[in-house]
Amino acid sequence: MEIFDYAKAVERLEEIARKVEDPQTGLGEMDNYLAEAEELIGKCREYLRTAREKLSNIE
Repeated sequence: MEIFDYAKAVERLEEIARKVEDPQTGLGEMDNYLAEAEELIGKCREYLRTAREKLSNIE
């Protein structure tokens, strides 16, 4: 299983945002980018939720 890299995910989301905002990006490409972004956002949320739980257990 691959270890999730939050920083790389955020970097990729920023890349996707630039692509989606680019007028040269076609609708088909945009749909793929948005699907990828949705998946990454879900993984980022899960990562942050887990980190918050771990911090709560330390206190």
